[in-house]
Amino acid sequence: MEQELVQKWEGKVSTKLKTITEHQAWPLVKDFFNLHKRYPDLATCYGIHGSNGEPGCIRYCAGFSLPSDGSQEVSWSKERLVAVDDVERCLTYEIVDCNIGFKSYESTMRVIGDGDGGCVIEWLFAVDPVGGLELEGLVEKYRVGLQVMARKMEEEIATSVQRNGM
Repeated sequence: MEQELVQKWEGKVSTKLKTITEHQAWPLVKDFFNLHKRYPDLATCYGIHGSNGEPGCIRYCAGFSLPSDGSQEVSWSKERLVAVDDVERCLTYEIVDCNIGFKSYESTMRVIGDGDGGCVIEWLFAVDPVGGLELEGLVEKYRVGLQVMARKMEEEIATSVQRNGM
């Protein structure tokens, strides 16, 4: 009996940060246990295993705007950091448990210098299709979320620079 292969949904979004460099943005992206400080609709994010930013660490995230499976009111996921590359400024993580319908999910975030003193953040993901969602809607949630995240990162760096008188 031949098994039917399910085509994974793949998406990629990116946004430009005009006021901060890749060297300023990367530590904020790599701050795996504190995504809630920068990502909209994420009320909670904290480490439950390992050291922040180290491969193998696991974070718990809750409160984002993806529908849960109905067993709970709050959407949540446990995500494991699979790989970190400080030279290429990218990290890869996977969902290991959740109530939002993802059976298989892997994502990579990358920070790239743009040559103009700013940078670009890319967010790529691959996931098995999820009932109740459409790929286009999921990509749009990532696009909007990444744009808000970029604004918060720029504000955070600007505030830090002002505070430190640099």
